[in-house]
Amino acid sequence: MRHFGHSVALQPNNPAVLLRVPEKLKFKVKAPWALVLAGYSCQLSPKADGEVLAVVEATWAPSLVSNLFPRIAWYGFINTCLKSLVTEKFGEEMWERLKVSVEVQDVFMTYTVYDDTITMKLIQEASKMLGVSLEAILKLFGEYFFKFCKKSGYDQMLRTLGGNLMEFLENLDALHSYLALSYQEMNAPSFRVEKGKDGEMLLHYYSDRSGLCHIVPGIIETVAKDFFDTEVTMDILDLNEEVERTGKKEHAVFLITQKSHRQMRSANPIRLQDCEDIQRDHKDLEAAFLRMKEKYLRISVCPGKKSHWDTVRNIIMFGKGHLSYAFKPVYPETLWMEVKTFCTAFPFHIVFDEALRVKQAGVNIQKYVPGLQIQKIQLDEYFSIIHPQVTFNIASICKFINSQFVLKTRNKVMPEAWKNQPTLKLRGQMIWMESLQCMIFMCSPKLRSLQELEEYKMHLSDIAPHDTTRDLILLNQQRLAEMELSNQLERKKEELRVLSSHLAIEKKKTETLLYAMLPEHVANQLKEGKKVAAGEFETCTILFSDVVTFTNICASCEPIQIVNMLNSMFSKFDRLTGVHEVYKVETIGDSYMVVGGVPVPVRSHAERVANFALGMRISAKEVMNPVTGEPIQIRIGIHTGPVLAGIVGDKMPRYCLFGDTVNTASRMESHGLPNKVHLSSTSYRALENQGFEIIERGEIEVKGKGKMTTYFLIRNLNATEDELMGRCKIPFDHKASQEATLTKPAKGPGPVESADQQSASDETQTRPFPSDSVPSAFCVLL
Repeated sequence: MRHFGHSVALQPNNPAVLLRVPEKLKFKVKAPWALVLAGYSCQLSPKADGEVLAVVEATWAPSLVSNLFPRIAWYGFINTCLKSLVTEKFGEEMWERLKVSVEVQDVFMTYTVYDDTITMKLIQEASKMLGVSLEAILKLFGEYFFKFCKKSGYDQMLRTLGGNLMEFLENLDALHSYLALSYQEMNAPSFRVEKGKDGEMLLHYYSDRSGLCHIVPGIIETVAKDFFDTEVTMDILDLNEEVERTGKKEHAVFLITQKSHRQMRSANPIRLQDCEDIQRDHKDLEAAFLRMKEKYLRISVCPGKKSHWDTVRNIIMFGKGHLSYAFKPVYPETLWMEVKTFCTAFPFHIVFDEALRVKQAGVNIQKYVPGLQIQKIQLDEYFSIIHPQVTFNIASICKFINSQFVLKTRNKVMPEAWKNQPTLKLRGQMIWMESLQCMIFMCSPKLRSLQELEEYKMHLSDIAPHDTTRDLILLNQQRLAEMELSNQLERKKEELRVLSSHLAIEKKKTETLLYAMLPEHVANQLKEGKKVAAGEFETCTILFSDVVTFTNICASCEPIQIVNMLNSMFSKFDRLTGVHEVYKVETIGDSYMVVGGVPVPVRSHAERVANFALGMRISAKEVMNPVTGEPIQIRIGIHTGPVLAGIVGDKMPRYCLFGDTVNTASRMESHGLPNKVHLSSTSYRALENQGFEIIERGEIEVKGKGKMTTYFLIRNLNATEDELMGRCKIPFDHKASQEATLTKPAKGPGPVESADQQSASDETQTRPFPSDSVPSAFCVLL
């Protein structure tokens, strides 16, 4: 619920809350009255000290909780500084953890406004993760923030604020006012400093953000040490809210204590030498002055109340020695300037007395605020103070006399034709004139750009030539253009970063798909536009499998049932290729072909393929025949021998195997029996004494090969079913980690480790060849 520029959270068990009314709205709350807030009826009653009791006449939902105060924003510069602090002090890993915990983006744009809650969450979460108090984190952030500002190019600007720490603090508000010209939504804190005894200072800190006052000691102590070579300590004397009606929520009073003069001299011998030089210069100057006085004793110069020797002394001191220690200004007896000349030379100035009655005003301020032409009008009737947000009276103004003041015209007193124009803001200095008991406000229009100058219907000629506001408007116009360009570049950079990350993800998907179709080293060569030469492998093991009675199943089922069956079966087989590290060559219809030892030559190629075949047989039991509802039956054939491997085709290129070994392996599959793993004699010799149970089938007639002695692979004596299926905790590696590659590697592409293949099944086709024929897509006889 929002009212009077504030938001309050109303809880279901506490329907009455107190609202604090700003000073300027007190007169509006005179008696109990009702209003509707956030769609709910409320009864408001005035209380003491400007508070209002709000009683809700409705049942509030538990989830109805609004913000406690108006939305306050920080520029991305602050969050970038915090990120830099965490990464530099605690490491990149800590920032990643912090970023994930708070759920924020990794990059903050400098000129983009972010909600305060992001920064507060980052600070609070960092305190929890590091186990450090929030006060210590804030002070560390203050120290680093000053260093970060120096690195960002604000070093020279900060150094010129003052010659000592007190002057630096007095001009902080002026710096914030200048930065607000460019950072329009900046909500900076306010500072007021009082000089105490023994070099102590009282620093008043005002902020809209509660709980961040501990940043101030970190900044100020670092500034004192870096800029002024001074050690200071800061202690919080008081912490409260709205004591001085500045419009800020938090008011903290710090006691700043500097090291004693003796300590400073002992700590810095160079400064002690400077003091001795100063004293010596003073003695020399005094001696010169006495000699000149004796010589020109009878000469009368500059008659008047002031002795001419004071003038001579000033000239001498001006020419030699340390001017800052010896210079004394000379003031005339009367002000040699006409009233009209003064009001014209300073077109924007106002003189008013303790009762806020206007005594004098510049010519241009009269032009744009016509009411000021009338003498003795009340200044607060035409203007309100927006910075610092203090009560409009002499006492409050004197308390903040070193701050920059910003006054804004009240629309209600302006001519009717001017009310649609933006309200005029004046920025300048308040100077108390003790002898006249009046205050003079030396000011200039607060303008950020030429566009605002046009909106106020003003011209640069309205501003005095000696006033730097002219240059400020022109320079800030250029700075705003540069900031907008920088902001656009940051946004484009962020967009490119996001696009780059998306591109990397899509590239990864493409590579995964490509590596599922081709060996990785072959795919990489094709991506680079290179020709891939065929490679000869002296020995490898090839496996073929197919589904028993697949032709009859296709004739009795819907096509979608065939697709689902093959997809389920081939997906299980594909997973096993990764478990046993064999290469899937191709599938056509119900046929599935893999090879061990290609494209990466290994000694255990036969064992890998044998274990894969046993896993295939187990997996097939989990796939149901859509006709009978029983598990499908597969035939598996294995043969070992030499092959030639290479890329075939330009469109949809395939990595194919060629040679009689492919033909023989296909014959082993076509002449096999249901749910049996049929081995050739060469495969038997490769698996002999390797821990497998193998039985002899005997001599059979093989089409195109004649009589051959073949075998059946029964089981692996050293591996369980879970290990064969890759369900064990320790991967079944077929002793691969203990084996070297083949002594004589393949000629052609260099060996690389095969990737885990995760490809989808091919389109289902009617079997294009009889069960005892050779599939032409799989092999070509040399």
